[in-house]
Amino acid sequence: MSKQDLFIRACRKQQVERIPVWYMRQAGRYDPDYRKIKEKYSLLEICQQPELAAEVTMMPVNKLGVDAAILYSDIMNPVASIGVDFDIVAQVGPVIHDPIRTRRQIEQLKPVDPEGDLGHILETIRILNRELNVPLITFAGAPFTIASYLIEGRPSKSYIRTKTMMYEEPELWFLLMDKLGDMVIQYVRAQIQNGGEAFQIFDSWVGSLSPRDFRTYVLPTIERIFDALSDLDVPKIYFPGVSSGELLTSLGSIKADVVGLDWRVSIEEGRHRLGDAFAVQGNLDPYVLTGPMSIIEREAKHILDSAMSKNGYIFNLGHGLFPEASLDKLKQLTDFVHAYSEQALAQVKKEG
Repeated sequence: MSKQDLFIRACRKQQVERIPVWYMRQAGRYDPDYRKIKEKYSLLEICQQPELAAEVTMMPVNKLGVDAAILYSDIMNPVASIGVDFDIVAQVGPVIHDPIRTRRQIEQLKPVDPEGDLGHILETIRILNRELNVPLITFAGAPFTIASYLIEGRPSKSYIRTKTMMYEEPELWFLLMDKLGDMVIQYVRAQIQNGGEAFQIFDSWVGSLSPRDFRTYVLPTIERIFDALSDLDVPKIYFPGVSSGELLTSLGSIKADVVGLDWRVSIEEGRHRLGDAFAVQGNLDPYVLTGPMSIIEREAKHILDSAMSKNGYIFNLGHGLFPEASLDKLKQLTDFVHAYSEQALAQVKKEG
């Protein structure tokens, strides 16, 4: 089956006839059909059933017409394989039964076993590789973001325990970063070997750090991950999460192809801070979707007019979709981005 390669070409900063679109958390609770599935199964239970997880992954491709699928999974899935016991609690997020605070706990973390412990996820990827007509993006949580859950015990706004370990016990911190970095490398490699066609590293909460702390405590591990995966001939995306605009100037050394931007920095300014070294992805504020279509299209047009001046752009949100988002509005937005960008790019080509 021949797959549409619009997304892949944009990641590689090649010319495209229209701007590709996908949305973080595009398989989710805004979809009534997905909500019915969630009445029967938890997120982790869906992940355990490859056929069902593949069905959920394909829903937004079929309903919205997006140009890439992202694997239905959770960044915490590989954490169970290294020996951490957790639950994903509704309205809370990951809750760790025994938060990691000591050297002994870190030393006891095992190497991840993708084939043994995560075979159901790899089977989902193989199914999707056969069934999809658009590229499949797989993903992993970045070490800082995973560490913040493991140390705090649950989602946090202050990251006080996480930062305390960084500052007071840097040897422990880097030991944990090394363990989690190895986990990400092995897990992503297995995903791509089983049919993933791009991958994204989600560092959702690293924007809580100052640029200097990011460079000191996190960036070396991010560099190591992308170095270790640089032989994989697929687009590689780093999303440094929300409030990360001040970190962009520090990313020039990573061997990624695409950097995701949140809505607090414009596409133009994001490219400037990145030094035009990467394709960029983003960055509509998800909550613009609460407005009427006239406002949604106005904001999307503003982003597109800025982004289409150069090759290497993927339309997305600045963070994940929220449950109250409208399926109909998302479909209209996707169609608008495709139609508007196709017309604009055709005009540029004609004039050029």
